[in-house]
Amino acid sequence: MEPTSRRVPGADDNEIHVLEWSTDGVPLVLVHGFGNDAHIWDEFAPLVAPHYRVVAVDLRGHGDSDHDPERRYQWNDHVRDLEAVTEALGIDRLVLVGHSLGGRTSLLFAGRNTERMAGLVVVDTGPEHDPRGQIRIRQEVEGRTVTGDGSLASIEEYEAVLAHNYPAAQPAAIKRMARSELKQREDGRYVRKADPAFMSGVASVSADEQEAYEEETRKKLWHACEVVPCPTLVVRGAASDILSAEIADKMVDDVLKNGTLAVIAQAAHSVMTDNPEGFNQAVSEFVLG
Repeated sequence: MEPTSRRVPGADDNEIHVLEWSTDGVPLVLVHGFGNDAHIWDEFAPLVAPHYRVVAVDLRGHGDSDHDPERRYQWNDHVRDLEAVTEALGIDRLVLVGHSLGGRTSLLFAGRNTERMAGLVVVDTGPEHDPRGQIRIRQEVEGRTVTGDGSLASIEEYEAVLAHNYPAAQPAAIKRMARSELKQREDGRYVRKADPAFMSGVASVSADEQEAYEEETRKKLWHACEVVPCPTLVVRGAASDILSAEIADKMVDDVLKNGTLAVIAQAAHSVMTDNPEGFNQAVSEFVLG
């Protein structure tokens, strides 16, 4: 099964790239995490495509979507894109599946569009993040450039970078990510598709600025958890350094109206690359049950 590649209007006159895996059924929209792209779902999407209208989105500044010339990469910008994309595709009621950055975006979208939600899957993220994981991500972003201009000599060179940053990921996932996240320049070298302004912006924010922004985001995300009425699956990697067991339990037991928790063994933050079989089984059972 191969998806159809499309570009549709997002917010702010940006075009957003999507992969359409199927065209019939209730829409199921997949939203990737920071630094990844729509192909992160390539193993999962074919499993549910026969049962849903499956669409995987490249967030602005990622994959084959436009880079925003004004560097508008806040949470609200991604939510507005998701609203624009679903409108352009004629999607009203939907199931959302989001990982990390995409998970928070999906949760905020769901909080703003409660009547449109048929289901929600939030993968290894929540209103509060473990500081250990936030520090790790900053360090990874700072260390991703290999030369002064951020270019690499080969795809294999980037595979080595990814293998370091995703130590638990399956080799097939590393190879797929390396192929889809790079583009080749005219001089033959490779650069990441993700907007350097977005990537460097994460590393350049001071700790105090990051904490203030995080506090505001926490309030909005906990509110979203309170108001989302649809069945919601929270997926946590058992070895995650982003979503703690305590926060995952609080989301499901105390705040979400209709929440369920799935803890995936042998997986850290990038659950779908670390243990694809465990991830696919848990999420498939939820959306197909």
